[in-house]
Amino acid sequence: MAAVPLLEMRGISKRFPGIVALDSVSLRVAPGEVVALVGENGAGKSTLMRVLHGVYQPDVGEICVEGQAVEIKNVQQAIRLGIAFIHQELNTLDNLDIAANVFLGREPRNALGLIRQKKIHADTQPLLERLGLKFSTRTRVGQLSLAHKQLVEIAKALSLSARLIIMDEPTSSLTLSETDRLLQIVSELSQQGVSIIFISHRLAEIDRCAHRVVVLRDGRNAGDLRREEATHEKLISLMVGREIKRFYAEEPTAKTPGFFRVRKVCSRLYPTKTVSLDASAGEILGIAGLVGAGRSEMAKAVVGLDASPAKEVWIAGGQVEIDSPRHAIAHGIYLVPENRRVEGLVLGMSVRENISLPSLNRLARLGLIRRKAERDLATRQVAALQVKTASVETAVLTLSGGNQQKVVLAKWLAMNPRVIILDEPTRGIDVGAKAEIYALMRELARQGAAVLMISSDMEEILHASDRVAVMHEGEISGVLERGDCTEENIMQLAVGRKIACAQPAFVE
Repeated sequence: MAAVPLLEMRGISKRFPGIVALDSVSLRVAPGEVVALVGENGAGKSTLMRVLHGVYQPDVGEICVEGQAVEIKNVQQAIRLGIAFIHQELNTLDNLDIAANVFLGREPRNALGLIRQKKIHADTQPLLERLGLKFSTRTRVGQLSLAHKQLVEIAKALSLSARLIIMDEPTSSLTLSETDRLLQIVSELSQQGVSIIFISHRLAEIDRCAHRVVVLRDGRNAGDLRREEATHEKLISLMVGREIKRFYAEEPTAKTPGFFRVRKVCSRLYPTKTVSLDASAGEILGIAGLVGAGRSEMAKAVVGLDASPAKEVWIAGGQVEIDSPRHAIAHGIYLVPENRRVEGLVLGMSVRENISLPSLNRLARLGLIRRKAERDLATRQVAALQVKTASVETAVLTLSGGNQQKVVLAKWLAMNPRVIILDEPTRGIDVGAKAEIYALMRELARQGAAVLMISSDMEEILHASDRVAVMHEGEISGVLERGDCTEENIMQLAVGRKIACAQPAFVE
C-alpha cells in the first residue's frame, strides 16, 4: 500500500476579477520529498502556494494533510499544520534586529508579558550558524544586504520546525557559495523528513535538489516529471508551450569603443575606493562579483542616486554632469534597479501610470497629460514585453514578480536609452521571459546602446555578456574578453586575485 502523502491539493481553482489564476490544479508531496514547482510568471505558482498558506481561499478544491481534509483559513492555521513559507519578496522589518525578525509575532514571554530577549537570541544563534550567516543576532536587519536578508527569512522558516517548507525563489539574491549552502540545507532537511516545495526559475538548481518537478502553465497542470525525466528541453517545452530556439542571442553587433566612460566613481559602501570603466556602444558588458562587492552601489553613484563628488562621466565623447537621476535621464542614461518593489515601481499605481512616469514630459501638452497617448504607450510596451495583466489599468501591486520586473523594464525601454544599467534584470523571471529580456538587451545593443548588466547568475554572466568586468571590494579587479570568460576566471577576480588574461577596466 502506498504511503500517505504529507500534502495533497486536489482540483484547486481560484478566480480574480478578469483572471482565472488556477484551474483545477492538483499537487502531491510525500514526507521528505523535494518537489520543484515551475512555470512561467503568471502560471499560478505563487497563487497556489498562497492558497496552501491560507492567504487565499480556493473557490473549488480540497487540501489534505496526512490524509485528512483541512481548511486553511489563515496563515496562523497553516503554521500550526507545520507549513512555512519563504516568500520571494522579503518580509523582514529593517528596524528590528535579526533575532526579533526570526521570532516576530511568536516571541516567548515571561510572567510579566515581557519578551525573553536572552532566549530569542540564544535560539537564533544556531540557526545563523547552520546557514553560515556570520552576524550577531543583535545586528539590525536594515544593515544587511538583500542576500543576507534572504538568509534571515530562511532562518525564520527553520525556526518553525516545519514539516513542509515552501521556498519561493530562495536563491534569487544569493551568491554561488550561499546557493550551494542553501541547496545543501534543502538536502539535509529532506533527509530529516521535512518536505520542500521549491519554486525556482534556475533549472540547474532543480537538477541538483528536486526529486520531482511539477509544471504549471496558464493556471493548469502541464506536467509531473521524475528527476531523471526532467531535461531542460522538456521542462521549457512544458512551461512555455513552445520551443525557444535561441536562449542567448549571439549575433555580432557593430561596437563603438569608449562610448560610455566613467572615472573616479566612489560609493557609500566603499567611500575610499573608486571605479573607472569603459563600455562600448553595441555591447552587453556584464558586471560580476560577490554580494557586497559594491556593484549596485556603483550603479547608483553613476546615475546620481548616491553622491560621488569626484565622478566624471563621458557619453559619445562629451563629458556630462550627473548630480541627480534627473540629469542621468536627460542624457539617456537609465538604471533598472535590483529591488523593483522599493526602487523601481509605485505599487499603488496602475501599469499604465508606472510605464509612463519617466515619459510624462513628452506625453503632456500645455501641462496636461494626454491620456490617450499615455494609454497607447503603455499598451505598446505591455504587448512588446508580453506583460501578463488583465489591463493597463491594473494595479502593478497585483502582478506576479516577473511581470512587475517587465513593467520596470518597459518604462525605460520606452525612453530609447543610450546607456542602460540593468541590476539583476532577470531576478525572479521565468525562462521564457528571460529569453525575451536577453533578446531585448541584444536588440538595444544592436541599435547602438551601451548595455551594462549586473548579475549574480553565473550562467547569465557567461552567456549573455560580450565582456565581463569583475568587481572586488569596491574596485574593478579586471575585465575579461568573451573567450576568457570562464567561471574559474571570474571567481578568481571576484576574490581579488590577479590573472594573466584580465584586461584593464579602461584605456586613457
